[in-house]
Amino acid sequence: MNSIAINFVDCAIIILYLIFIIWWGLRNGKSSDAGSYFLAGRTMPWWIVGLSLFAASISSTTLIGQSGDAYHTGVAVFNYNLTGVVVMVFFATFLLPLYIRSGIFTIPEFLERRFDKRSRYYFSGICIVGNIFLDAAGALYAAALIIKLLFPEADLQLIIIIFAVLAASYTIPGGLSSAINAELIQAVILIVGSVILTGACFANGGFDYLASLFESGDMSVRLIRPLTDTATPWLGLIVGMPVLGIYFWANNQTLVQRVLSARSVDEGRKGVMFAGALTLATLFIIVFPGVIARHLFPGIEKPDMIYPTMVLRLLPTGLLGIMLSALLAALTSTLSAILNSTSTLFTMDFYAKIDKRADERKLASLVIIVIAALWAPQIGRFGSLLKYYQEMLSYIAPPVVAAFLMGVFSRRANGRGAFAGLIAGLVVAAAMLLWRTEIFGGMHFLLIVPFLLVFSLSVIWAVSRTAPAPRPDKLIDTTFSAADFRAETRSLAEVSWWRNYRVWGGVLLVLCMLILIIFR
Repeated sequence: MNSIAINFVDCAIIILYLIFIIWWGLRNGKSSDAGSYFLAGRTMPWWIVGLSLFAASISSTTLIGQSGDAYHTGVAVFNYNLTGVVVMVFFATFLLPLYIRSGIFTIPEFLERRFDKRSRYYFSGICIVGNIFLDAAGALYAAALIIKLLFPEADLQLIIIIFAVLAASYTIPGGLSSAINAELIQAVILIVGSVILTGACFANGGFDYLASLFESGDMSVRLIRPLTDTATPWLGLIVGMPVLGIYFWANNQTLVQRVLSARSVDEGRKGVMFAGALTLATLFIIVFPGVIARHLFPGIEKPDMIYPTMVLRLLPTGLLGIMLSALLAALTSTLSAILNSTSTLFTMDFYAKIDKRADERKLASLVIIVIAALWAPQIGRFGSLLKYYQEMLSYIAPPVVAAFLMGVFSRRANGRGAFAGLIAGLVVAAAMLLWRTEIFGGMHFLLIVPFLLVFSLSVIWAVSRTAPAPRPDKLIDTTFSAADFRAETRSLAEVSWWRNYRVWGGVLLVLCMLILIIFR
């Protein structure tokens, strides 16, 4: 699309926002020790945890990618968020208390506590590489594309460097506390800005357009699609998406690190429920505008550009600056989240093994952001990164999810079995990349996920039987206990309903079911 002129007032709003977010992040930073730097001192209340979790999850892939997918295929892309909310309830109920009670800094560290160091280093290495070359570089590249729309003559590498410096300026000195406090502001701007954009879409005939699609039973407003659907076949909602959802919400260091900063298990659980409610709202503030854009801006060649197109075309002076700030908020929030979580992985899982003081945590953040900034311009050579990334996750996630599920729910699974399952799953995933068509033909990647999961689960179970059961200390605060669950049920019976996280989890599940029924 052609470049679009931006008013001085909008430029001023954006600049003031960038200055403010740096000041706010630095003002609220904590870096006196590892617990303060990486987990904000474990002092965050539920509402900050929830807003931070939501802001970190609304990445360039979500904000720009989901709007683009909605423009291209309809509301089916919301199935990922809908499944994600169900997974969040599962995560808060069964996994989160184990993570917090075990006192871990990183999710790979949990694998070491439950199994051994081999599983920890394997998963941590994969997370670091993926965070740098896919997530961080992708966020930088997406931000640069938006700015290029406004200033087409600007150098892509220069824009990327500017955004890298922006995120690093408050994340590196202040750690997770800076990132979370900045995300608090960014989440509010993002929600308000998205609501404004949604209002603009509906004001331009969007309501009548959606109503006509709904009344005619158009496929674009249906969540449940035929098995042959190229976007989200219905069976994939059952057997594929939950696995990817567990990996994204329960095994993802960038997101789970926000929950680990909670001051208690209960605060962490309520924060996850709050994030779940906000995630449901993305149907209205991200997906619906993308669908409406098909009516307002037909013929966009690159669907991923539909979100910035709506912002630049629909909003007046002043509001345009606010909404561009919201868009930049999502991108910088994602980048700061990735930067802090990746430096946490490197420092706590690798460098701290060499130097117990782990004083190089800020240097690690600097190296990470430099590598991502240098790599980001190369992304343009790979075509559709979004689809590629989704498929890569469908290969990487199942073995990791299998290891966590077996570790939490099977007291017999041991380190030998977990490592064998991870490596075997990786080998099979690599084979899939080379011979997927020969093995599965044109099967959708969501339908391939359960095969990899069952394979990895089987390997973990079988190999675990060849070695002794894990020591009792390996099972403390790392495995699910039915007795503890029943005791918690009795204690929650004495708590007011509005303080009971299970009540809010039930409300979220009911809302998910209602949405699925309405848009079936």
